[in-house]
Amino acid sequence: MDQVRYTQRNCTDKEKIESFLLQERTGVLGMVNGIFPYAVPMNYVWHKGSVYLHGMGSGKKEEILSRSPPVCFTIYKEHGTVTDPVPCHADTAYMSVMIFGKAEKVSDQEEAAEALWKLVNKYMPGYYNNPLTGTFVEKYRSSLDENPVSVYRITPQWMTAKENSVESENLFNLEIK
Repeated sequence: MDQVRYTQRNCTDKEKIESFLLQERTGVLGMVNGIFPYAVPMNYVWHKGSVYLHGMGSGKKEEILSRSPPVCFTIYKEHGTVTDPVPCHADTAYMSVMIFGKAEKVSDQEEAAEALWKLVNKYMPGYYNNPLTGTFVEKYRSSLDENPVSVYRITPQWMTAKENSVESENLFNLEIK
C-alpha cells in the first residue's frame, strides 16, 4: 500500500488517531463492485482495533461484500477553510483516516451483540439499560427485511491518517467579510 504522498499532512500520533476514530460518527465504506466502485456513508464504531458496521442483512452492500470483501473505510472531519493572501493557496483544515482491509461478516453472535451494543451506546448513550445478547441479535429482524441483521468487522491491514491543523484565527469566517 502507498504511503501518504504529501508527508507534511501525515499524522502518526496513535493517540490522536485512536481518539478521532472513537469520537467521529460517520465514515464512507468504499467497495469494489465490478467496474464501478460503490461507496456508502455509514455509522460505525471503532472497537478493539477494528471498525464495526451493521446492515439489514440483504441489499446491495450485502451482495457486494459477499462477492468482494476488500474495502476502504474513510472517516473525515473538516474544520474549515484556511485563509491565505494568495487565492489559490487557500486550503482546508481537516483530519482523515483511511482504513484498508476486508469486511468480514461476524458469525459469532456474542461478538455481534457486543459490537451492536457499542454502536447503540455511541449514538444514544445511556438511553437503553440492558446490553444486547447474542440471542437477541440472532432473532432480530428489521421491519424492512426478513433476514437477520448483519454485522461486519474491518480489521485494518493498512491505515493512513492525514491532518491539516490550523489555529481557529486562520480559518475563514463568513461574519468577518
